Amino acid sequence: MTDCARIIQDLKNEDNEIVREAAFQAGEFGCEEAVSLLAELLKTSHLGLQEAADHALRHIGGKRTVQAVVPLLRSDEAPIRNLSMDILREVGAQDFPSLVALVHDDDPDIRIFATDILGSSDSFMAVEPLCDALLKDPEVNVRYQAAVSLGDLENPAASKCLNKAMQDDEWVQYAVIEALAKIKHSSSVDALVKALNTSSDLVASMIIDALGEVGNIKAVTMLLRHLDTSPTALRNKIVKAIVGILGGKSLQLLSATEREKLREYMLIALKDEDIEIQDAAITGLGFVGGEKAMDEVLKLASELDPDRDIDRLSEIVSSLSNMKMNKSLIDALNNGSFKKAAIAINVLSKLEDDGVSQVLMDAFDGKERDLKRGILDALVNTAGEESKDFFVKVLDSEQDGTMLKTAIEFLGQKIEAKDEAERIFELLTHSYDDVKEAALDACVSIGGEKINQKFIELFTSEEPLERLMSVFAMGKLDAVGNIGLIQKALEDEVPDIRKIALEALSDCSTGMTSLPLIVSRLNDENRDVRLTVIELMGKCYNSEVIPYIIQALLDDDDWVQIRAAEALGKHREEEALPNLIPMLDSPNKLVVLKVIEALGAIGGTLAFQSLLEASNSGGDPEIMQAAEDAIFEIQEKQGDNK
Repeated sequence: MTDCARIIQDLKNEDNEIVREAAFQAGEFGCEEAVSLLAELLKTSHLGLQEAADHALRHIGGKRTVQAVVPLLRSDEAPIRNLSMDILREVGAQDFPSLVALVHDDDPDIRIFATDILGSSDSFMAVEPLCDALLKDPEVNVRYQAAVSLGDLENPAASKCLNKAMQDDEWVQYAVIEALAKIKHSSSVDALVKALNTSSDLVASMIIDALGEVGNIKAVTMLLRHLDTSPTALRNKIVKAIVGILGGKSLQLLSATEREKLREYMLIALKDEDIEIQDAAITGLGFVGGEKAMDEVLKLASELDPDRDIDRLSEIVSSLSNMKMNKSLIDALNNGSFKKAAIAINVLSKLEDDGVSQVLMDAFDGKERDLKRGILDALVNTAGEESKDFFVKVLDSEQDGTMLKTAIEFLGQKIEAKDEAERIFELLTHSYDDVKEAALDACVSIGGEKINQKFIELFTSEEPLERLMSVFAMGKLDAVGNIGLIQKALEDEVPDIRKIALEALSDCSTGMTSLPLIVSRLNDENRDVRLTVIELMGKCYNSEVIPYIIQALLDDDDWVQIRAAEALGKHREEEALPNLIPMLDSPNKLVVLKVIEALGAIGGTLAFQSLLEASNSGGDPEIMQAAEDAIFEIQEKQGDNK
């Protein structure tokens, strides 16, 4: 007995479990002979049997399945009809004639089912019968479903019949408009615009949205003509559609009359309840707006929540920055509420107008602390040498640490004001650490022999922090010239200073000429200093540092061992294998895992054999798994090299 013959016999069994299993097997073996029995099982109330038959029929598919399931569309039971429709949506296209025949059925419900199923076929062959149903079927719901299905297919060939159907019942028009918006064919623009003249406000609203989605530029002229005759709600939607089609910059290509008309209607659209319409108007006004537009948009923006509406506010600022600086923006900065002034500062920081920096500087005095901070941040982005004296005044008159940092950054790093270096140097003794850090970076950025000399003098300080800053700066400014003091700093009682001194010697481009000084701290009493040594040698890796990194594998501290193993593994140092392999017996699990990782990276026979032994040790499962992974890595590399 063949498998299918046995399955068919089991499908007739009275035991539901046997029937269910047979149904699944029918699908697995593709038994077309079982299709009629499987279709009958869809009628049962037993959900398990229905599920199995459903699965099998989808798997078998083909003409026989379609013809067996189609009659179930006429069932009086909704669950059976729905299940058969769902199956036909998946496999119906495998027998198009059967589906097309249903489009002409006497029963309008069957015709609705058929047009629905054709919309899921993803086939160009469905366009013609659906268009036929759309234009000729006497039942409005059939025509509606045909339009929906044509939209689901998104085939441009459907545009012609959809355009004709724009004259149909309003209910059908809804589906037609949505379908045309999905297809986005240029031929639909004329039909959609023409329908605007005779449509209800609701349909007209949908048409305008569709034209915006189609995005064809030829719709713009026709939409502009409708601005004056449309009610406010529709006119606002037209504004959104025009901005969506043209984009902001292209609005400037309209005639002066068109731009002026559009500007006035955009200002009205700002008050629409729909946020998307507001945002479209804001985008457009950014390119064709003026002082009034700036004032209205700033007012709207100041009513938003800075925390909840952060993304929207960012977009608004971006749009306003497309305008030029004007009186409304300056008034908002000087006379507006805190929120409006803050937005104005943000906009000004993005403008390239020559007068921006002066406007910001003039507004500084008398402002609240946070607005002052914002003005300074904006000036760092926009100002140049012309603002030097202003920032010097900030250093002298302000106590706020954030403002001082911004002024230091501008003077030291943006314009490298050498004549202000000593003034900035004095701030190394400021009470705020972040101000000290900003002053240190600024001094290094300014550079010069005078500043270097001041740091040399600072090295004699009794204060560890001042010595640390001195060593850092000397390394950045002139590590070679200051080598004597940096070497002395390697012996400083403060570990952090010794670390900074090591980092001052880490110029890889010099070929590690300071290697003897660096390795002198390999036995430093402080672990962090020793870790810094390993880090520097790993960064400037060459044959000279290998023995010292290998030596660090014997360090008393596990983390020093780990960093050394990582450096050797990263550079696949085979010379280190005799020293790494014994570390597999370390009592520290993390050390063992890092060594395994290094062995896998290095590869070779020795590494492979030691890892093989570790993977079969019968010990910690995590260690054995890591060893297996490392072995696989070695094998992969060998395969790549073949």
